[in-house]
Amino acid sequence: QVQLVESGGGLVQAGGSLRLSCAASGRTFRRSVMGWFRQAPGKEREFVAAITWSGLNIDYADSVKGRFTISRDNAKNTIYLQMNSLRPEDTAVYYCAADGVGTIPASYNYWGQGTQVTVSS
Repeated sequence: QVQLVESGGGLVQAGGSLRLSCAASGRTFRRSVMGWFRQAPGKEREFVAAITWSGLNIDYADSVKGRFTISRDNAKNTIYLQMNSLRPEDTAVYYCAADGVGTIPASYNYWGQGTQVTVSS
């Protein structure tokens, strides 16, 4: 059974930092694109960042460029999202996804349960 388990969410003040982790189990995703998405209340799920299995190709949403960094450790089957300079508008449930294509949520075959990130002003 494939599982993606996110951790690292929480409450932080604006300007602060958080690091999210997503540990995969049940299969190896070393050759899969993995990504982070987020969903705020009343809004659609949106793309945040994605990384190819080699780590050489990375994409970010314009809203997080320069503030968020995605990385992966294939040996641990884990991806990370380092979030700096957080803003209240970054508040959302953050989801890890695997085995998909770029920025398109519907293309991803596996999803985690989500972790809440709340940024206070």
